Amino acid sequence: MKRKLTFNKALLWVVAGCSITIASCTKRFESINTDPYGLSEEDLAGDFKQFAQVQLNIHQYAPDWQYQRGKNLGSDIWSGFMMTPNAFAGNVNNTNYAMIDEWNNTGWVTAYAAVMAPLKAIANRAAKDNLPQFEAWALLLKVVGMHRITDTYGPIVYNNFSKINSDGSVTYESQKDVYYAFFKDLDDAQTKLAPFVDKQLANPEGFKNDYGVNDLAYNGSFDNWMRLLNSTRLRLANRIAKIDPAKAKTEGEKALGNKYGLLETNAQDFIINSKTITNPIEIIAIGWGNIRMNASMESFLNGYADPRMKKYFLPATDPDFAGQYRGIRSGITITGNEYTKFSSIAPLGTKMPLMTAAETWFLRAEAKLRGWTDAGVSTVKEAYENGIKLSFSQWGVAASELTAYLNSNATPRPYVDPKNPANDVNAGNPILSTITPKWDDAAPEAVKLERIITQKWIATFPESGEAWAEQRRTGFPKIFPVVINNSGGVIPNGQFIKRVPFVISEREANQAGYQSALKVLDGDDNAGTRVWWNK
Repeated sequence: MKRKLTFNKALLWVVAGCSITIASCTKRFESINTDPYGLSEEDLAGDFKQFAQVQLNIHQYAPDWQYQRGKNLGSDIWSGFMMTPNAFAGNVNNTNYAMIDEWNNTGWVTAYAAVMAPLKAIANRAAKDNLPQFEAWALLLKVVGMHRITDTYGPIVYNNFSKINSDGSVTYESQKDVYYAFFKDLDDAQTKLAPFVDKQLANPEGFKNDYGVNDLAYNGSFDNWMRLLNSTRLRLANRIAKIDPAKAKTEGEKALGNKYGLLETNAQDFIINSKTITNPIEIIAIGWGNIRMNASMESFLNGYADPRMKKYFLPATDPDFAGQYRGIRSGITITGNEYTKFSSIAPLGTKMPLMTAAETWFLRAEAKLRGWTDAGVSTVKEAYENGIKLSFSQWGVAASELTAYLNSNATPRPYVDPKNPANDVNAGNPILSTITPKWDDAAPEAVKLERIITQKWIATFPESGEAWAEQRRTGFPKIFPVVINNSGGVIPNGQFIKRVPFVISEREANQAGYQSALKVLDGDDNAGTRVWWNK
């Protein structure tokens, strides 16, 4: 029988959701890491198969209800991608900024119990056994997984993970320090991975797949993992461009100038695919009927006559507008089942996209707009249009539809709620975007940025964590604010949620650590306080 690794008290105090007993927490963690990819000592000594589970856990794939509480009723909605037709918790919940502690815990628990903990064990064993390719993989996945957590909460535990103070607390690190640690880990991973990429590129036919079936994205391609590393660095560099422009430029140009390149084609998309586990969004949308298209998505996609509409969503089934694509506005009054037959999310199968070549081209467009050196791109327009082209191709849109879209001067369509006109967004309303798909070199820099981010937002679907982060950072796209704001004044009317409050178990069981978090948060622990890169 395989013996599961237990988590010592030091780790448990860091991980949220663990305020009762170590035994109960360990049982809870083990429920996250179930067969066929369970973490065990034999696995660590053997074929590193727990890497597959970590990749799935970065997406928060299971159980489905956990994804629902942690992400689907959070960033999937806050990003403007989706909205629930259900009045959860009496219609006073995270969707309208009444933050529920139990919902806020789930992303944190998964990140520390099912991403950080196994990756730390993997990296330690790989270093001991002189397997730098696995050390590199662990470092990269740690950054890929944990940047989503700091982008959600702000200060987190990263370098201090499992480092216990004399009083039993664990100290939080500022988001700036965490981001700088990300860049260092990417440097270390790149150094360790480079020799393996070189060997693979020099002899592709003789390449040995060290990662094996545990690589759910790239089938052991060191080249593609290196491209993901560079693209992740560029993503994080753009994220801090406003608050720390010098560091952003340094890291961005490091990514853009690296000889191994970035994600450039759809064959290089970072999409987790176990081939057996269905994307939880499909379960929640089609199986449970708990999530639908957001009104902001309806406005943009219908206004643009965007051919990706039918790839992302299903037509509504309500008899009053059957066959049309209809979305639900965020934060509205829901009294019954009146919105359940609005447009559902289309089937996603077993694919869980986390980063694509399309996104990377939009990142390059923004970098070029900022004046960063990129020898592979001549103009901002070139990178911008490549992003749209790659997104169309990714979703199987006919190439013949691309030219008309790139030349389109269409604007987002006013929103009409067929169930409640109080939720309408009429023409001329300042919350309705007027941005067009067609590139305009003569436009002001702010308009160019809005155009880039708007198209990146559309292309990023359904990866809402990234879309929500970019909407907070840039203010684009111009999505509709909630109709009902239950934040108690923490978030001003007409504005958007900025972060998720720290989890309740940390406030209770790691009180000194929680105080250290408040100090580096530089604001109140609520959903209206901006994270560092959004100051």
